[in-house]
Amino acid sequence: MSGTFTTGDAVELATLDRSGFVESRHAGSAVVLGPDGTVLRSLGDVNAPIFPRSCMKPFQALAVLASGVDLSPEEMVIATASHSGTARHVALVRSVLARAGLGDEALQCPADRPAEGPARDDFVRSGASPSPLYMNCSGKHAAMLLACVQNGWDTASYLHVDHPLQERIRDVLQRFAGERIAATGVDGCGAPVYAVSVTGLARGIAKISTSSVSSPFEIFRRAAALAAAIRENGWVIDGPGRANTIVIERLGLIAKGGAEGVMVMATPEGTTVALKVLDGNLRVATIVALELLASVGAVARDQVERLRPDLELEVLGGGLRVGAIRVSPAVTTP
Repeated sequence: MSGTFTTGDAVELATLDRSGFVESRHAGSAVVLGPDGTVLRSLGDVNAPIFPRSCMKPFQALAVLASGVDLSPEEMVIATASHSGTARHVALVRSVLARAGLGDEALQCPADRPAEGPARDDFVRSGASPSPLYMNCSGKHAAMLLACVQNGWDTASYLHVDHPLQERIRDVLQRFAGERIAATGVDGCGAPVYAVSVTGLARGIAKISTSSVSSPFEIFRRAAALAAAIRENGWVIDGPGRANTIVIERLGLIAKGGAEGVMVMATPEGTTVALKVLDGNLRVATIVALELLASVGAVARDQVERLRPDLELEVLGGGLRVGAIRVSPAVTTP
């Protein structure tokens, strides 16, 4: 069976210590690209294919925009989001569906409950049933449906790999990543997911981050609008107190996590990091990405330190701090 890189091709990215004992180790691969595309840091195998999972959402949203769909800044970001299901998130999803003239039943992502604590509590107290609206990918699905309606494409088959919209998504990803897709799979939400390398993923996110509103090419003008929307509406892409939102709102970066340990971040100037934690655990991805950016001077280390208390890095025992998640020396030392 084909797959991504192996443990032998990975580098230790972070550890978790408990009471002075290293309890867990997280290995993976990571790359940092400079604004001109130069490789500034490379850890592990950064050329093996990975499924970007939700880190593919910026390219999916861009394909929707490139299909002639005009979205407000907040709607652009909900199309890129792995949202936590707050009332504001759900309202945005419903507004996109309403523009398409479709109801909740058109969404083909799985039914779910809100992930955000207070929203989930309200949901349970109300006695409501799980709905695709609350699934973290529902904004992406709503935007896909709107693109189908506006272009006269079939909505019932919008997740089929040979659907015109999915073909456009593949084209956008390959164009921005600068490489061919290595494998095709089905994401957790039911949409196709396409494998590219960690380097290709970083290259693609960098192009979105640095695109210009004055570009002669419409797709890059659309990408510039998407990048600006993400930086201005960090709450939409994740949720209150959640990692991507914190990084966007406090540091002005583009930040997007994906299932199975994938993370991308990019500065407005274009310094970009992409990484894959090989065991699929996201708990170290944010701090590793930030430390990699700090190691090349793209983010001030004191800014990273100020964020650290809000990234759930402490290890508790009996309610007391007994350890922490720590980034490995290979990450912090260029």
